[in-house]
Amino acid sequence: MNRKLKLGLYVILTTASCVFGYLAYKNYTRLMSGVLENPQVASPDVPALETSGNTLVTRGYSQVMLFGAGFFVSVVALGFLLGHEVAHHLGDRVLRGVHNDEGEGMTDPDYEAAEQVWADGNYLDAIQLMRDYLKKNPREQHVAIRIAEIYEKDLNNNLAAALEYEEVLKQKLPAERWGWTAIHLCNIYFRMNQADKAVALLRRLDAEYAETAAAEKARKRLALYDSEQGAAQILEESAPPSQIIEDPGSRQGTRPS
Repeated sequence: MNRKLKLGLYVILTTASCVFGYLAYKNYTRLMSGVLENPQVASPDVPALETSGNTLVTRGYSQVMLFGAGFFVSVVALGFLLGHEVAHHLGDRVLRGVHNDEGEGMTDPDYEAAEQVWADGNYLDAIQLMRDYLKKNPREQHVAIRIAEIYEKDLNNNLAAALEYEEVLKQKLPAERWGWTAIHLCNIYFRMNQADKAVALLRRLDAEYAETAAAEKARKRLALYDSEQGAAQILEESAPPSQIIEDPGSRQGTRPS
């Protein structure tokens, strides 16, 4: 959800809760005060006042119920929005730990062996070792991204790299990591003359991960694509990068620019 829209909802729901709560309390107090000050209203011994009194009481209770319902709905909606925000924040933090997304503390000897094979120039063997490692540790999606990088930069195989990135995007990733991986895949799509796929992915990134820095770049890319000379400039920007993704959180195996 767009940050401005979310902020607007917070303001509207908070204001509505306060207004409806105040009106419900004010009308309830007035109703109770009126009943206590005019006991004849509910007295069956005063026929002349019975109808008008009951009408006033009924109207008062209706207003209290109406404003009370508005207060309840506003508070529930505000609670749901806050709960969703907290859950999303905690979920991102958990996923960062679960997926070992930043590669911190990555000392597994099997992975280190695969990186050494890559460093020796045996790229296909390194990919196979990394696949074996990924089968045992499916949550460590940085290894899948590393495989895609080798296909793209070392083997010059954009198609294989794109297929690897597409599989990565099917996984549950932190929002920023998903977004930057999508941006990198779009670069490959543009180099493969698959602009339709690139634009569709950019629009998805903007729609589903609007609050991320990657989505901001996606919006700039879309605006550029719509300009007269945008396509040529995008192709120039989409040239093979010096690191696997444009996210600041690089890891072992990436090459600094």
